[in-house]
Amino acid sequence: MSTILKWAGNKTTIMSELKKHLPAGPRLVEPFAGSCAVMMETDYPSYLVADINPDLINLYKKVAADCESFISRARVLFEIANREVAYYNIRQEFNYSTEITDFMKAVYFLYLNRHGYRGLCRYNKSGHFNIPYGNYKNPYFPEKEIRAFAEKAQRATFICASFDETLAMLKAGDVVYCDPPYDGTFSGYHTDGFTEDDQYHLASVLEHRSSEGHPVIVSNSDTSLIRSLYRNFTHHYIK
Repeated sequence: MSTILKWAGNKTTIMSELKKHLPAGPRLVEPFAGSCAVMMETDYPSYLVADINPDLINLYKKVAADCESFISRARVLFEIANREVAYYNIRQEFNYSTEITDFMKAVYFLYLNRHGYRGLCRYNKSGHFNIPYGNYKNPYFPEKEIRAFAEKAQRATFICASFDETLAMLKAGDVVYCDPPYDGTFSGYHTDGFTEDDQYHLASVLEHRSSEGHPVIVSNSDTSLIRSLYRNFTHHYIK
C-alpha cells in the first residue's frame, strides 16, 4: 500500500524485510511517524503514532476524523491549482495566515507535498515551509491511500510530541519502532532538525526501554557512529 505523502525515507519498498523484525504485541509505538508506511503495512491491534512535526500530525488527525470532507476539499485543489502562481499563493497562506483553519492547513500540506519539488518536506529557521514548486504535469491525488489510511487510523492515536515524550508513554507489551532522521543525511523535516546529540540521546533512551523488556527496533544508516551507539543491539542489514 502506498502512502498519502511522498516522503524521503519512506519504508514501503522494504516492508517485506522490515516486518520480519517486528514482533507481535498489543500496540506499536512509533516516535517518528514519517509517511506512516509502517502503520499501513502492519496489523497491530493499536498504534501510538507520534512526530515532532505538527503539520504532519495535523494532517493525519484531520484525515482520520473526516475522510470524506478531506477528500472533497483536497480533490478540488488538485484539479484547479496545478500552477506555479497557485502553488506559491497556497504556500504563502500556509506559512503566514493567522486565519487558516487546522482542516485547511492539513489540505494545504497534502497539496504542497504532492506539488512541491520531489515531495520534500523542509522548513527554514523561522518555521516556514520552503520547498519550491515541482512543476509536475499531473500530480497524483492519493484518494485510495487516503481512504485506506482513514480506516487504519481508527486503531491509532496521533500525537505531536518529541521522541522523549513518546517513549515515556510506553505500556507493558508495547513494541517500539524508531525511524529517526538518519546519521549523515538531511534532517530538516522540522525547524529544529536532528543533531548528532539527538542520535546519542535517542540511543540511550532506547537502550533503557529495551532493558525494561520492550522490543525495540531501530532503522538508521550503517555508519561508525550508529554501529557504536547501538553496539548492544543485534544488527540486520536491509538494502
